[in-house]
Amino acid sequence: MGTNPFVLTARDPYSTFAADVDTASYDVFRRNTEHGIAVEKSSVRVEEFVNYFQYDYPAPQPTDEHPFRIHAAVSQNPLGRDTLLLRVGIQASMPQADQRKPANLVFLVDTSGSMQTEDKLPLVQYLLTHSLDVLNPGDKVSIVSYAGDTTVRLQPTSVVEKDKISAVINGLNAGGGTNGAGGIQLAYEQAQSAFLQDGINHVILCTDGDFNVGISDTNQLVEMIKDKRKSGITLTALGFGLGNLNDSMMEKVSNAGNGMYSVITSRTQASRYAEDRMLRTFLHVAKDMKLQLEWNPEKVYAYRLIGYEDRAIADESFRDDKVDAGEVGAGHRVTALYEVVLTGKQIPNVAGAPAAKQGEQAQGEREAKPEDLVLIKVRYKQPGASESDAAKEVLLHHEQKADAPAFADADQNLRYSAAVAAFAEILKQSPYAAYDKLETIRTVFDAQKDRDIERKEFLDLFDKAVKLLPKR
Repeated sequence: MGTNPFVLTARDPYSTFAADVDTASYDVFRRNTEHGIAVEKSSVRVEEFVNYFQYDYPAPQPTDEHPFRIHAAVSQNPLGRDTLLLRVGIQASMPQADQRKPANLVFLVDTSGSMQTEDKLPLVQYLLTHSLDVLNPGDKVSIVSYAGDTTVRLQPTSVVEKDKISAVINGLNAGGGTNGAGGIQLAYEQAQSAFLQDGINHVILCTDGDFNVGISDTNQLVEMIKDKRKSGITLTALGFGLGNLNDSMMEKVSNAGNGMYSVITSRTQASRYAEDRMLRTFLHVAKDMKLQLEWNPEKVYAYRLIGYEDRAIADESFRDDKVDAGEVGAGHRVTALYEVVLTGKQIPNVAGAPAAKQGEQAQGEREAKPEDLVLIKVRYKQPGASESDAAKEVLLHHEQKADAPAFADADQNLRYSAAVAAFAEILKQSPYAAYDKLETIRTVFDAQKDRDIERKEFLDLFDKAVKLLPKR
């Protein structure tokens, strides 16, 4: 998808994109690094690296009008450029377990011949069996498998019958072709047969890669899934194994299904996913979430959104409530970073960087206040809203009354997210990659390695990945 250029604020002060909480790009990096394989630069989506990690943004209160809060922070750039970094963070609410709507889930499992290895179907079985422990007894589960043909292995069954469901999961065997499109169609039929009008209806696709029987063209699959989501049934894609994972197809399929995309690489990660992430993939608190930042040209000369290249939305579509955007699950955090050139400064002269974008001259009345550095707007719909339902909008005016703090004095969330983004840009071989700042980046990771298990693991992965970087 390339790399976002700097945009001149005087002509185009608006930056608009869809929220994204996928983590698959980071998952692929972890999988490859653990096997001593250098990550393909085309698989690196910077925002998915950043959004993999947890940040302690204050959560909304039960009395808040909206199911999330917006936070912003600024610091100087530690990468040797005369720019600032702006971090935007969104923290979604996490409803209590007894407040969660009942769920109607379909486990759609690829049982083709390529799924036989230990890191594929056996890992799927481990994850799905473990997931039963986090579901409510009243939730219902169906199981559909696909290989050369498609089969309903289990009709909608209450989770209270956990042993029955587990027996079906553990009885799955791999062999044959890969009729993924047929499996998706049958999974949606199963979801529809047990549809909960005031509940959660979700398909969880578990596969190792391409579909080679039936519809295999990604665009056709995407259109089919977009059509199915109109019924209120969402879809999450989970990738397994080291082999033929079609990363681009899986990302597009999950986006079309209003779901999330992750890659599962080990039992440890499967357990973490079941315990910490699974409910968030289908328990949405906001849908079609779009962000638009309106920069103040009196204070900002140019800006660059770091990542989100394939989540861009036309500025004029921000308040078009028919435009599909991103889904945010319970407890999710969305983080976005910008590199900012203040008025009176120059855009960094970086070899190979895309030319600064002039943009069309923005029309309409500006909403940012004279004292704002930037006005952050978030537009979203309630879960279950239709395409024609009106969205809600939340604003955050961010002023910068004094000089931005040094990076070392910024809050730990900004420091960590910025360091992760900087490393992801190196892996992506972005023109803005700061190869000479690897030690600066590592210092941030080392300082925060004890915050949680993911950060401790990442420090080890970082050290391994640096050795796999192309020689310069």
